Amino acid sequence: MNKKSKLELAVIAFRREGGILSMSEAISLGIHRRQLYALRDRGDLEVISRGLYRLVEMPEPFLPDFIPVVKKIPSGVICLISALAFHEITTQIPHFVYVALPKASHKPAISYPPMRYFWYSEKLLTTGVEERAIDGCMLKIFDVEKTLVDCVKFRNKIGMDVVLEALRMYWHSGKTNLDKLFEYAKLFRIDKILKPIMETIVSG
Repeated sequence: MNKKSKLELAVIAFRREGGILSMSEAISLGIHRRQLYALRDRGDLEVISRGLYRLVEMPEPFLPDFIPVVKKIPSGVICLISALAFHEITTQIPHFVYVALPKASHKPAISYPPMRYFWYSEKLLTTGVEERAIDGCMLKIFDVEKTLVDCVKFRNKIGMDVVLEALRMYWHSGKTNLDKLFEYAKLFRIDKILKPIMETIVSG
């Protein structure tokens, strides 16, 4: 089999897998790292993060900054300001990707995009997780109400102004589920903080 056909087979494998593969995923599919480098040098692949390759012919990713999380941090969940932005209940433009990690895990080695990590207990990490198909990948992200409760819980890290704005936007979105919101709030013991805030927003 000649070199060109090996490269073409590699391109076909990328297409079949949605256009984005980590080095380890590519190797497991029988693509040698030499072929990855050759396709990169030829302009067929771009490096979107260290060890993460995208087939250039495929459509631009909808949420490119989330892809390294999906591909390189299987236990990670998109949280806090990144999740607020995804759910469209903030005017903040996240300068980092906010990722929740299991408490005992090490900090992942991802140089780009900039990340902010938060270490969660098992209960905090596994409650309210949604899986969404984004850019051919399965993304783990907290649902709206769990995101808001996390924001209250981590208010000293992200800023109370961000929390208040998100709760107001949530209330005015017309898609509120206050029962669910307060169920999470009680579970994580922030209901006494959240209740007066929501009463003010609702009465305002």
